[in-house]
Amino acid sequence: MAQKPLIHFVGIGGAGMSALAQIHAMDGGPATGSDRDFDRGKGTELPAKLEALGVRLLPQDGSAVTKETSLVVLSTAIENSNPEIAAAKTLGVPIMHRSEYLARHVSEMRTIAVTGTSGKSTVVAMIFEILESAGRGPSVITGGSLIALQKRGLTGNAWRGKSSLLVVEADESDGSLVNYKPAVGVFLNLTKDHLEVSALREIFLKFRVNVATGLVNSDDAALADIRADVSFGLSSGAVRAEGLALNAAGSTFRVKDVSFALPVPGRHNAENAVAAIAACLNEGVSLDDCSRALSSFQGVARRFQSLGIERGVEVIDDFAHNPAKIAATLTSARLRGRRTLAVYQPHGFAPTRHLKNELIAAFAEGLRPDDRLWLPDIYYVGGTASKDISSADVVGPLRAEGLGAFHVPDRAEIVALIAAEARDGDLVLVMGARDPSLSDFARSVLTALR
Repeated sequence: MAQKPLIHFVGIGGAGMSALAQIHAMDGGPATGSDRDFDRGKGTELPAKLEALGVRLLPQDGSAVTKETSLVVLSTAIENSNPEIAAAKTLGVPIMHRSEYLARHVSEMRTIAVTGTSGKSTVVAMIFEILESAGRGPSVITGGSLIALQKRGLTGNAWRGKSSLLVVEADESDGSLVNYKPAVGVFLNLTKDHLEVSALREIFLKFRVNVATGLVNSDDAALADIRADVSFGLSSGAVRAEGLALNAAGSTFRVKDVSFALPVPGRHNAENAVAAIAACLNEGVSLDDCSRALSSFQGVARRFQSLGIERGVEVIDDFAHNPAKIAATLTSARLRGRRTLAVYQPHGFAPTRHLKNELIAAFAEGLRPDDRLWLPDIYYVGGTASKDISSADVVGPLRAEGLGAFHVPDRAEIVALIAAEARDGDLVLVMGARDPSLSDFARSVLTALR
């Protein structure tokens, strides 16, 4: 057997990059990686798990790229001035973008690619767990961490199965999904997020040309232009849920007379489940096998993840960061707690500016009069962003409507405010993306409640 190439992953701390490095290592390939955050001492769990798989981590100073390196893979976040890129160019080592490298895997395997503004990670996880439960031996590459894989001691965003089946999250945020040519494409929804709806629709239409079989949510009018080989939905489609009943812990419904009990809350998760069921039926998995697997679905980290209950107050950690996700998460919280005490950390000045009106609308609709909302300062990831918007610009209109919304610049101060405010039966909801310390913040709230 030919020796597999040595690949260096620049920015390996990112979810997409770490997943690709893990897949290469699980395939028996030698891998090295570097990340500025690791060099700064940020994060210990991910480096340890990568090293346990045989990935060698090195400083991001250019020394990791040598004449033995066959390929350098990088993400959009890596600048041309990066020393690793300079070293690769000097040595003549090929350089490839993350999406191009993932596209290789997509083309080489029978791939189910899941796209949409919201729900991708959860649907990928559901499809993976169903296929694995049915004995199909799938692989997975995704942005969220599957709790089922974390329980195996892994990071949770990658697994190399024994078959040629692969489930991937196809991210629309940078348009890179147009590089993929999968056997199956699952189109979940389309709302304003990183781009306007019209621009996202054009990306989806280009991606649809590359997809052999398209599965489309027929409930979403914004996807009407996307040609469906198989349609699905809660209220329409060839694969649809009937008799949907929501409860604090999850939902129940039927698909073609087979009963489903889903242990993750929210109407949006029932929608996610129907998408996953449609994808797995397309692979020849029975409805009974789908039902059995989803009844024990373990979920994705930071997707309405309960961290525990103290003083009768539950603390939930959630990845919600765009208006559609925030609205869905607040709806789930209403089923679970007497009041919602929410913290939302905006991520990036440009996204907050782009979505300001939609964020305000989502909170105005989702918060009840007795609920509370705290926004710390916008999470700044670096770069040359124009800092002409503040969390106060979101809070102001909400306060004008009489809602209990507050801008507290220092996030650490919010912990004591929640501990003083919380009462038995309340639910604390921590929302936000990109900042890896948000989960630690949520745990600190739980500790303070003690």
